[in-house]
Amino acid sequence: MNEPTIGFTQTRTPQRRPEDSTLSFGKVLTDHMFMMNYEEGRGWHDPRVVPYAPLTLDPATSVLHYGQAVFDGLKAFRGGDGTIRLFRAQRHAERLNRSCAALCIPTMDANLIRRSFEAIVSADHAWVPSSPGTSLYIRPTVIATEVQLGVHPAHSYTYFVICSPVGSYYKEGVKPVRILATDKYVRAVQGGLGRPRRRPITPPRWRRSRMRSARAIPRCSGSTASSGASSTRSAP
Repeated sequence: MNEPTIGFTQTRTPQRRPEDSTLSFGKVLTDHMFMMNYEEGRGWHDPRVVPYAPLTLDPATSVLHYGQAVFDGLKAFRGGDGTIRLFRAQRHAERLNRSCAALCIPTMDANLIRRSFEAIVSADHAWVPSSPGTSLYIRPTVIATEVQLGVHPAHSYTYFVICSPVGSYYKEGVKPVRILATDKYVRAVQGGLGRPRRRPITPPRWRRSRMRSARAIPRCSGSTASSGASSTRSAP
């Protein structure tokens, strides 16, 4: 079976790239994005790299109402020899497919997912920073795009990949962080959707983050938990 050709449209308005020393996490986006579409009966088609641009969604688009969406995240690093390397690209492609299957989203060819990572990094290779602790963050996402209010899996989807040059996730570097373990807000339960990287995955973490901000939680490291935690049954 022949692999589909990935189209490429180069941006006409390239942005100025930030200095490595100014990078935070996810604040700046690169010049291009990868896109591919799905329609029932046609399957996944039209893989392409295009200039970064907003998505246009009808107010009745399925993802806005039922949250049928998944995402993943991986990084590309520029080595001391200038070579750009993706970290475990194939495994991230396979995990994205597992997330899709869990939310009744049609899976994609894992090799094509990996090629989508390679295509967007190739298009925006100049955006991969080189300073220690920096990388190009790659965010693949699949959303349901059918315009309908019926409660059923959508019949059309969009897969897109965007990238962001990033510094350390923690501004203070890799140091012990404040944690709060609680059994009030739970991300995953037995038989639930804790494993897939899906759209509603982060709000419980936001709530716990607000709880941490409201309480004096001392830093901890290793396996020693803070005495300020209300329970150790559910980790944040």
